[in-house]
Order: sequence, then structure tokens, then C-alpha cells
Amino acid sequence: MTTQRIALVTGANKGIGFEIARQLAQAGVHVLIGARDDDRGRAAVADLARQGLAAQALRLDVTDGASIGAAALQIRHEHGRLDILVNNAGIFDPTDGPPGKASMDAVRRVFDTNFFGALAVTQAMLPLLRDAPAARVVNLSSSLGSLTLNGDPSSTYYAAQYIGYNASKAALNMLTVQLREALRSTPIVVNSVSPGFVKTDLTGYGTMTPAEGARLPVQYALAGEENGVFVEPGGTTPW
Repeated sequence: MTTQRIALVTGANKGIGFEIARQLAQAGVHVLIGARDDDRGRAAVADLARQGLAAQALRLDVTDGASIGAAALQIRHEHGRLDILVNNAGIFDPTDGPPGKASMDAVRRVFDTNFFGALAVTQAMLPLLRDAPAARVVNLSSSLGSLTLNGDPSSTYYAAQYIGYNASKAALNMLTVQLREALRSTPIVVNSVSPGFVKTDLTGYGTMTPAEGARLPVQYALAGEENGVFVEPGGTTPW
């Protein structure tokens, strides 16, 4: 079995996910590009190949249990373990909004991907993570998921009222907290990482490039002993 670390990045065919995959590959990690669309996954792998980086496309729809199960079986068969899991896949729905106005369908769609998808993938990959010598789980969160900042009128995030998106990231943070406790007796490290205010297809605006936003998630995927924390580029984020 190879000693090269194996990483799965969900939603890795574009945006921050692609940049996380690229930077992990640059660090010598064998990266699995999780993508629900086969063509987009292969296109991302080809893009990395043109940069001299090797990666592997893996069909993975985080909202489809059969797809998740098949991906876990493929990783088991081809690699035998998983060293790094980056739960990056996420969506934002423009019909989300304040509690009194948000589309219920939008809130359900956002939760289905941002929280239930991450939970389902994590459950499926846990046996593979347990078989790695010192696995790491990085949950791509957001400062909008901070209950403290959402309730602070002086916070720059206070006015961003998206009940579906914000609550889905708060729920993802709860996954970090509870998973860390459940795995306390193992060498597996679990953290929530907010990449910062990144301009992607998801947001349409921001002050950071995807490459800049990928740096902190990659840092926590590769090294460090902090466990069960919520961080952003400026430091620790309040839950």
C-alpha cells in the first residue's frame, strides 16, 4: 500500500474546492476530485494535469446515498484508506433570506447539500479515515455560521440574514464539535475552517481569490494538532 496520503475533496471541480485540490496535489497528496458530474470531474483532473499535477476524478453527489456508498467502496478497493476528508461541497440559494421571507424549498435544498451531504459523506468515509494513521477532517464552514456573530449588531455579518445558509453552516459546526468528541480516543483531527470572504460562483463577490481562500483549509488538512476548533484567516472564530 502506498504511503502517499489520500485526500477526498467534495465539490472539487471548481472554486475553492478545486484550489484546495490543487494545493494538496502540490504538497504531494493523491487527490480525489469529488464531483457529481463526471465530465466536470474529468475536466478538473485534466486542468491539473496541464499544471503538472496528478489527481483522480471520483463521481460523488453528496445528496445521493448510492453515489456516496459507491465512492466509499471505490476508495476502499483502490486505496484501502482515506487520510484527508475535506467537506467542501456547498450551495447558496438566492431565494434564501430572513426567517420570515426565505423560501422553504431553498432552505431544504441548502441544508441537503451543506449539512446532510457533509454528514452522509463523513459517515461513509469514517471507516476509511479510521484505517489511516492520523486522518484529518476539514469542514468548510463560514463566519455566517457563527451564532455569536449572527447575534452581534456590531458584527459585519449581522446584516447577512440567510436562515438556510447560515443555519446550515452552524449545523456543520455542530458536526465538527460532536465528531471531535466521538473520535477523542483516535488520532483523527476534526476542524471547522472558514476560508474567508472569497469571490466564487457561489457568492459572486468577495475580497479574496479562491487560491487565497484555499490556503487555510489546506493548512489544516496537512498539519497541526489543533482539534475541534473553528478558525478563519484572522484567527479563531466564535461558535
